[in-house]
Amino acid sequence: DLLKVCKTKKTELLFLALFLRIMKNGGRAVVIVPDGVLFGSSKAHKQIRKEIIDNHKLDAVISMPSGVFKPYAGVSTAILIFTKTGAGGTDKVWFYDMKADGYSLDDKRQPVKENDIEDIVKRFHNLEEEKDRKRTEQSFFVDVEEIRENDFDLSINKYKEIEYEEVHYDPPAVILDRIEKMEEEVQKELEELRKMLGDE
Repeated sequence: DLLKVCKTKKTELLFLALFLRIMKNGGRAVVIVPDGVLFGSSKAHKQIRKEIIDNHKLDAVISMPSGVFKPYAGVSTAILIFTKTGAGGTDKVWFYDMKADGYSLDDKRQPVKENDIEDIVKRFHNLEEEKDRKRTEQSFFVDVEEIRENDFDLSINKYKEIEYEEVHYDPPAVILDRIEKMEEEVQKELEELRKMLGDE
């Protein structure tokens, strides 16, 4: 019974529970889910994430940009890749922050140059090379213990680190001097215009 896996009426959670029920041990699923499945705080949301992580093997979470299903839906989505084991096996989860899929993210969905799909496939098939990536990069691993400590939250923003570049500005006095010079130039230009128009 699906409700044994997670008691809910939410179809997206029952959808995952159905996968777990019908798959054979060793079977792998690649499932697109709404972002809410990754971080929803209800008991059922946490229950299904815990089930996949603790009782099976969550391999990857690929965060997709909102707009990949436009014009039909603008909701942000993610791809979950997991293997049914019935005995756990999740030790690290691979995260990828997909920014482009080869099409514009508006309603027109025109082809564009930017496309992460090939990179995702390449990196996923070479996970050994991913182990040393920093969390500021487009893909990285997160230890399962950290995910457990965060209530089984699977949103990439929970774990991704953002590097802020320090911006240096000129001192205020220098900026004011520049503004005054610009003002003087504007006044000169205005005087020239007035002369041309014959106002003087």
